[in-house]
Parts: sequence; structure tokens; C-alpha cells
Amino acid sequence: MGWAEFLVLWCAMWGVVALAGYGMSLAGMTKAQRTVRLTGRIERVRAPRHGGSRRGGISVVVSYHDPACGQRITVTNDGERGEMITAAWPGREIGVSHPRGRPHAYRFSNAPEEPSRGLGRPSCALFLVYVGLVVLAAVDRGWPWALIGFAGPWAVYAAAHLPGTVRARNDRLDRLASMQTVPGRVVAVLKDVSVDQDDGHTWTTITPVVSFTTQEGTAVTAHCTSHLADPAGAYGRGVTVHYTPGDPADFTLDPLAERRSTHQDLAFHLLVIVVLAAAAVAGVAFL
Repeated sequence: MGWAEFLVLWCAMWGVVALAGYGMSLAGMTKAQRTVRLTGRIERVRAPRHGGSRRGGISVVVSYHDPACGQRITVTNDGERGEMITAAWPGREIGVSHPRGRPHAYRFSNAPEEPSRGLGRPSCALFLVYVGLVVLAAVDRGWPWALIGFAGPWAVYAAAHLPGTVRARNDRLDRLASMQTVPGRVVAVLKDVSVDQDDGHTWTTITPVVSFTTQEGTAVTAHCTSHLADPAGAYGRGVTVHYTPGDPADFTLDPLAERRSTHQDLAFHLLVIVVLAAAAVAGVAFL
């Protein structure tokens, strides 16, 4: 089988997968559509143990109302329970989901989730069809078509999303400017050691845990993974926490660094557009 035949088969196979996925979505049969999504509320936050593991996130007790049985249910996030809860306080709303008819298989998310149509996998399959078609054009007509096929559409896509990136940048800067400042303390330093099964290499992940009380009186416990010097020796250290009113999960220890990062993100987006557009133009020039 030659490259052309293989790529045609590739596109046909992933095309069937995409059509099947979109068909299941229209019929309401995808896994996401069969998932029950609820809103839970953190009732209690368990204090982290210094020197413990970050796996599983901050230990919390969550309650939610299950309309299927009409009862208030209380659960914990012990074990593998979806997204890691990295910021918690009593009263925080988070997402709780479970497969239809299997409430014991519940999963958490850091925010309540909207219903989903389950289009992620078929869209991924459609993207693989697109990749196959571009490669097929490059094999059949020459490598410039690879530049045109890949760089051109992605340049248009990035340019179309540039206004949204600018709005997100401005919104982030406004949030940073409106942050309130309170004292906090590193109440634990978590340590996880991982071992590569192939070469036996080990690496250590250090995760400080910060506790602070907002000006509204909300006691927050959160993982702090950036802008903290010497995190391994930070246990008991006092810190200054800047947080967004109404959403203490959005906090930082260094708002100036956050502003620089926000500007760098926009600059990177612009650079990507320029590089992709230049690659597409080069492809046209070499035809």
C-alpha cells in the first residue's frame, strides 16, 4: 500500500468515527449527554497534613441535592474523584457529576458544569481527517501545500480569536487591579516522589499549601504552586495574599508577575499569528 492509499484509508476511517460521534450526539447517546451534572457545596475542609501528598487535592466534605432520590447527599473527595480541588472553603460551590443511574461513581469539578453534547471525540476525529487531507495534498502536489494547509487555517483561527484574547487580557488586568490584600500562612508543604519505570529516574514535586482569611471572613485553604521562594522550606512562613473579591480561588502572591505573564501571553498570541501567516505566504510563494 502506497502513501496515497494509506492516507485515503486514514481519512475514511476517521471520517466514519466522526460521523458516528456526531450521530450519537444528535441521538443524545454520548457519554457526556448521559452524565448527570449537579451543583455541590463544600461543607467542611480538612486540614492538610504537612509532608503528605498532593494527590486527590485538598480533602473536603461536599453535600448536594440529588433530584433522582430527592435527598441531600454528603460525600468526600477521597480517592480518584475527577478534577483535583486545589482551593477550598466552606460554602464554595463545585461541580458534581455521575453517570445516569450510578450515583456512587460521582466525580468533582472545580466549578459547576453546563450540559455537554459530547462533541470532543468526533471533533478530534474530524481534525485527524483534516490532517490526513493536508498530508495527502502535500504528498500528491508538493510540500508547499503542507505549509498552506496547516499554517493558513491556523493563522485565520488564531486571528479570529485575537479579540477574545485581548478581552481576556483586559479582564485579567482589571481583576488584578481590584484584588484585595490579606495576610496568609503556609500551613503545609506536600511532597510527592515519582519514579520512571523505564530508567528508574526519580523526581520530586513540592506543593505548598496556603491558608488565608478574606476580608469577608471566608477561610480559604489552597495549593500555591508559583511565586513562592524556596517552597520546600516554606512551612510556617507568613505570606501576603492578593485575591479577587467573590472568588478567593483566584489569588496570587505576586500580582506584578501575573501582569507580566498576562502581557506575555498576548505577545505570544501575536507572534503565533505572524509566524503562521508567514509560513502560509511562503507556501504560496513556493508553488
